[in-house]
Amino acid sequence: MQISTLKTATITFALISTTPVWAAGPSGSSILSNPLAITLLALMALLLVIIGVLANILIGAAELKYKKSKINAKSLLLLIGATLLSQGSLWAQEATTVAAPKLIGGMSVSTFYLIATVLFLELFIIIALLINIKFLVNKEKSKFVAEADSEVVNEKKAKQLSWWDRINLFRPIDEEKDLDLGHEYDGIRELDNRLPPWWLYGFYICIIFAAIYLYRYHVVHSAPSSKEEFEMAVAKGDADVKAFLASKGESVDETTVELLTSAEDLSAGQKIFTTPGKCATCHAEDGGGNAVGPNLVDDYWIYSGDIKSIFKVVKYGANNGMKSWKDELSAKEMAQVSSYIKSLKGTKPKEPKEPQGNLYVEDAAQ
Repeated sequence: MQISTLKTATITFALISTTPVWAAGPSGSSILSNPLAITLLALMALLLVIIGVLANILIGAAELKYKKSKINAKSLLLLIGATLLSQGSLWAQEATTVAAPKLIGGMSVSTFYLIATVLFLELFIIIALLINIKFLVNKEKSKFVAEADSEVVNEKKAKQLSWWDRINLFRPIDEEKDLDLGHEYDGIRELDNRLPPWWLYGFYICIIFAAIYLYRYHVVHSAPSSKEEFEMAVAKGDADVKAFLASKGESVDETTVELLTSAEDLSAGQKIFTTPGKCATCHAEDGGGNAVGPNLVDDYWIYSGDIKSIFKVVKYGANNGMKSWKDELSAKEMAQVSSYIKSLKGTKPKEPKEPQGNLYVEDAAQ
């Protein structure tokens, strides 16, 4: 509380206390001789002091919040003191009156009600000051709480980790000091960080998978091993190739070839045989042979005359200059031309070449 406010309260109380003496003179009865009046006046002075204290508190709070809004407690106290001084004549009458018509606690009615009014006015002022102080305090408290909450939110946001940090179980950078193991190499510090969760869970899954794999494939053998799976895959692949070749007529070889007798196959074989640059070039178009190739119509054969031997010679060639046709003819085409050659037996070429090789008897060979 400011010193000027205390001085004001003291002067006001002194003026109130000495007013009856000025009005009535030294020979009259003073209001200060009444114990009730003294008590009420003391209470008034105490309330004035309280008002001064609260007014200064309110002024300080108001100046912090609103610089333009100022409350003059000194003027307020002087106003109350002036109100009391204006009623000095009533207290003087109280001292000089011989017989008051009505008394309340030894004081005239007007004096009692005046003092009571001032007391209630002071109480009202105190209540108003308290309400304003509470209002300003709550305002400041709300502002402080809001700022504190904002700081907490900002701090939480700063500590929040991204989804990548969470999946790797990274710790905030401000907690690294707690993880530092004290080892540093070329500026790289060693931290006591756990392995990322995704790595650990992946490792656990691998352990479980390995146990199941070992039990199934090497203990109870309820599933084929890797070697068995490979062999099964190769067998299946071979079967698929054979099925495909069979569907295309390309599955025959020198061990499985059979004599074709259909007109379609023999016609295809004849076409291949007489195509320029192929069989007829060395064996003549009618199969009688020429200076290079042997006669294919008689019963003498250099490499035997059964269908499989003919197919083998057509496919791989021979040492006497016969070329290999496996790169130019398909298996089906080689079977067709071999069957056509077999069908030439018994025909009469124009200029047949003399027999070569060994006599081949079909019935004896079978």
